[in-house]
Amino acid sequence: MDHIETDSPIPINAAEPGSFPHSLSLDIEPIATAIVFEGESRVALRELPLTTPGADDVVVDVEWSGVSTGTEKLLFTSKMPAFPGLSYPLVPGYEAVGRIVQCDGDRARVGEQVFVPGARCFEDAAGLFGGAASRLVVPAEKAVRIEFDNPQQATLLALAATAHHAIAVGGAPDLVIGHGVLGRLIVRTVMAMGGAPPNVWELAPERSLANKYVVMDPEFDGRDDYGAICDASGDPNILDEAVPRMRPGGVVTLAGFYTERLSFAFPPAFMKEAQFRIAAEWNAGDLDAVLALIADGKLSLDGLITHEADPRCADDAYRTAFDDPECLKMILDWRRIDGPAI
Repeated sequence: MDHIETDSPIPINAAEPGSFPHSLSLDIEPIATAIVFEGESRVALRELPLTTPGADDVVVDVEWSGVSTGTEKLLFTSKMPAFPGLSYPLVPGYEAVGRIVQCDGDRARVGEQVFVPGARCFEDAAGLFGGAASRLVVPAEKAVRIEFDNPQQATLLALAATAHHAIAVGGAPDLVIGHGVLGRLIVRTVMAMGGAPPNVWELAPERSLANKYVVMDPEFDGRDDYGAICDASGDPNILDEAVPRMRPGGVVTLAGFYTERLSFAFPPAFMKEAQFRIAAEWNAGDLDAVLALIADGKLSLDGLITHEADPRCADDAYRTAFDDPECLKMILDWRRIDGPAI
């Protein structure tokens, strides 16, 4: 597993334009090498048969996929609350980048580099998220064409769209809680949209550095007049920290995923006449918005991917992603897979 410096794009040799990471054929093998969560803290690399592509589907050979430290960590540790379609074994992942190798509906799309937000295409495993595999079958509209100088950064598009959605729901925050990738993308998106840089709270010293905005331990923040606070930490106890720092009528937007019941002391919230909003999943409009900001050079994804790994080292890769505070974003390089799973 490789560690990558955060102040420059990942030095991965991407496929040349017009070339493909996997050989093309008229009869593409209906099988994928996939990450499989078999149960609590058990991850394996398996060959899985794929569903037969329909007339409106495309087949994508994956080049990179991202590891989510939110939902995937909950799936890995079996702490994900009951969710429709949740069962083991399952293929995780909703941050895949690859190339279309089959598209019966529009053959001109063959060769396109695309972002895929997950798939449900596996015969022998649940595909609740389903993007961490060498090959995917997805509806054509789910394969979003990208044109990135550093295409591996497109694995961050789901998080960027999540950040945009949180801002759309709760307004541009003047305080962001949590300086992981989502928190950083919320700050960057606010600034890309012309807003003033918000302050950020972060407890981990490894994540306290930033340019162009302030990151601090909340203990050292004396403000109590924040109008819009966005939580990207997922801490179920965050409301009692956030509410006293608000001005009357302020808004707290919950942009994390919370496995425990949220509660708060009523008197401070009553005195502040606090408002609470929940940002759910991003939608196509959010993705279109961040793609436009990136294309215009207003939103940068540089410096957010810090680690990459061979999928055959998946167990170590997932544990690093979940447990190492210096790991902001782990990606798996599926171009390294050549042949059957081992």
